[in-house]
Amino acid sequence: MSDDPIKEALHLMPYGFYSLTSRSGDDVNAMVANWIIQASFTPRLMTIALQKTSYTHGLVEAGRVFCINLFKKEDQEVMMAFTKSRSKNPDKMKHVSYSEAPETGCPVLDGAAAYIECKVVDIFDVGGDHDLVVGEVVGCNILKEAEVGDMMTLPYIGWSYAG
Repeated sequence: MSDDPIKEALHLMPYGFYSLTSRSGDDVNAMVANWIIQASFTPRLMTIALQKTSYTHGLVEAGRVFCINLFKKEDQEVMMAFTKSRSKNPDKMKHVSYSEAPETGCPVLDGAAAYIECKVVDIFDVGGDHDLVVGEVVGCNILKEAEVGDMMTLPYIGWSYAG
């Protein structure tokens, strides 16, 4: 046991591992994200916790759209290109292969098994270092056959983003 049982318990929560893409005008970005959940059946809403200082936060706030790219475990290497922030890798989108999602224009990354397009409903400042962004699902597509157990997760790659 550690001296911080809350942190230890939060590290036990198994999160998915996704690439979140965004667009504002001609500016696009992709980052890795894991604090993403479905928040409503009707309408279908997704909620993401997005770090206030991230480049993507600014794009989502300005462009009011985002896309969740889901990857299979076998495609882990494709996602690793997006683990560095835009400040550390300003040209990270320069050689990225993607198509534009039909409803939002956000990048759909080559190699993704599926994507979910969202239009921002609201952004909530909850007083922490992340804001909660709620988006209504406006489109999606399944690009590769997959089962839930085939999908990329933080436990699969041995990472944790919690605590």
